[in-house]
Amino acid sequence: MSEVKVNKISPRSGTTVTLGDSGDTFTGSQTVANAALQGSGQITINGTAVALGGSITLVTETRPTVTGISPSTIENTQTAVVITGTNFVSVPLVTAINSTTGAQFIADEVSFTSATSITAKFTISVDASYKLYVENPDGNAVQTGAILTVSDAPAWQTSAGSLGSFSGGDSIGTITLTATNSTGMAVQSGSLPGGITLNSGSGSSTLTGTESGASADTTFNFTIRAKDAVPDVRFK
Repeated sequence: MSEVKVNKISPRSGTTVTLGDSGDTFTGSQTVANAALQGSGQITINGTAVALGGSITLVTETRPTVTGISPSTIENTQTAVVITGTNFVSVPLVTAINSTTGAQFIADEVSFTSATSITAKFTISVDASYKLYVENPDGNAVQTGAILTVSDAPAWQTSAGSLGSFSGGDSIGTITLTATNSTGMAVQSGSLPGGITLNSGSGSSTLTGTESGASADTTFNFTIRAKDAVPDVRFK
């Protein structure tokens, strides 16, 4: 059995063309110009009937895009977020989607500035990272990755003031400092006694170590900063 490949055949009118034998494979191609499509038939393109030899204009979709937001981290109280991008149409629907649970928070209010800028006000009660979904009135939409972070401000549970008195050269044990919603702590000002270390943690941090370096009664004054993802800080 043979295979015949033909790029073009142009027989004269009334001519019969026979290629190969019975059972042979025939592979060919022919481009037919639009003007050559004649007759009363029709074809359908995207649900629209087009007469043979006719033409149709295909309408393409214009979807919005998101290129950035400001601010990218907010607290649980209502906050305005400016969304920049392209192809926004007045007035789009904007929704924040929890990237872990899928829970949705529709923006309290959306204002249209231009085709490249809108402002959405959110009140989101759950701390997490969020995707944004923007849908124009015509149904065209875009969903971003996790670009918005929601985080409460830290709130100190450890009172300001003296953390205790210790003898020189002694261990201070473990002193726990607690601030809800904190992602860590750091010494903001002043200095810790020699040999004492601040061990930063989420929610709680500790002071540990053995005092070294003091040759007389000494009062050490310092400020500890509790921080979160906003970044928001509270001092103690």
